[in-house]
Amino acid sequence: MSLGLGWKLHGDGNLAGPDDVVAPDERLGWGKTVGLGAQHVVAMFGATFVFPLIMGLNPQLAIMMSGIATIVFLLIVSGRVPSYLGTSAAFVGGVAAIRAQGGDSKEVTGAILVAGLVLAVIGLLVHFLGSGLLHKILPASVTGAVVMLIGFNLAPVVAGIYWPQDQWVALAVMIFTIIFAVAFKGFIGRIAVFLALIFGTALSWFLDKTTGQINSVLGGATKATDHFRTDFSSLTCSAGEKLANGSLCPSWIGFPSKTMIAADGKEVVGWHTPSFSMAAILLVLPAVIALIAENTGHVKAVAEMTRHDLDPYMGKAIAADGIGTALASSVGGSPTTTYAENIGVMAATRVYSTAAYYVAALVAILFGLSPKFGALVSSVPGGVLGGITVVLYGMIGLLGAKIWKENGVDFGNPINLVPLAAGIIMGIGNVSLKFSDNFSLSGIALGTIVAIAGYHLAKAVAPRELRDRANAPGGAAITVGGRETYGDSDGVDDLYQDDRRNR
Repeated sequence: MSLGLGWKLHGDGNLAGPDDVVAPDERLGWGKTVGLGAQHVVAMFGATFVFPLIMGLNPQLAIMMSGIATIVFLLIVSGRVPSYLGTSAAFVGGVAAIRAQGGDSKEVTGAILVAGLVLAVIGLLVHFLGSGLLHKILPASVTGAVVMLIGFNLAPVVAGIYWPQDQWVALAVMIFTIIFAVAFKGFIGRIAVFLALIFGTALSWFLDKTTGQINSVLGGATKATDHFRTDFSSLTCSAGEKLANGSLCPSWIGFPSKTMIAADGKEVVGWHTPSFSMAAILLVLPAVIALIAENTGHVKAVAEMTRHDLDPYMGKAIAADGIGTALASSVGGSPTTTYAENIGVMAATRVYSTAAYYVAALVAILFGLSPKFGALVSSVPGGVLGGITVVLYGMIGLLGAKIWKENGVDFGNPINLVPLAAGIIMGIGNVSLKFSDNFSLSGIALGTIVAIAGYHLAKAVAPRELRDRANAPGGAAITVGGRETYGDSDGVDDLYQDDRRNR
């Protein structure tokens, strides 16, 4: 099997003009390839470390494992599907539910690992059996409902954990994110979340210096305390020095630290081996549906741009994402997914060379080998995350509506309307179904089961004319973004639409 590592030099190593296209198995000169790889790092960077923060996982480890997972992905697809595997947002709702029930990081990553293996198995089935069966089980109407309930289920996390830590900073960051995402075209608009994080951290530091401490409830605490918004002690300390929370000052170069319990009794998450809980696994398994839709849409986007038939690699791409997720979570890292941000970079540059992705992966691994970098990312104040998550969580949910719209889902048909309405409300409202003292289904898990099982039950008992309408074109296939735009789980559209308009 070809590994896709033998790149041909494109022409003389330079772009011949604005319409010149570099194929996945080609490369520019190594200097330009390194520059393009760095651009891919910047494109994926914001979401790849913001989502681990939101899930309570180690962002330094997430960055490093995203590079490793990307290399594994490219090898599995033989270099035919140029993509970067960054941190997935699809798991955020399930992880929040696990932690709300008292689960620790070991249970979180154990559940994610199992979900990754399930995704890998589904990818293999798609590869050998074709995608038709998948589309029958998970039509666009069901997929959109699951993505929607995953996003909107997170509303209490914003309202109860992040926003109250500093409501005014959260409000300012939210407004900043909205303005920069809408008012600025191109690259600036695409990294609005990243810029908002920098803005919010700088604003928090300024308020600490000018107004002093704030009285609020920190995430996970029960009582309000006086505290500064920012804490950069782990950045200014000397290597080996003991910090106030009992952990040691991080060094500039080294592997991420091991998960430990600090002197204040709180978990300082690092690398760790997962543990497995059936209750936790059930909470994150619905994210697999979102990842299937996400990967399918992204492979279609790349196929359209590169003018290559990538259907034979669809199953491999899904399986590779699952393997990347399982690999990353096996050491305590974050789940992965193909990134629309990087697809957007390809659309803008028309350089589809996988060599640039290998460069990006190696740079990410180098970032992951700096504990100081990890400490910097972990120092983001809770209020800043409140302003970012109030936008991102809503955008995740609205991606479900986007899937419905772009696939022409007919909600005049009760097969779509009735069971999906029930599943969405159960998922968003955290409705619980108790089977025994030790086992219950609730929230995302229960909502997903009701949406899928309810849809197929309704379809089985419905009159033929309603079933025919449910099977009409546009209502069966899983498509994210149709033929115009493709979105990632972070809700940021890529530049593919602009590229098509400019041809």
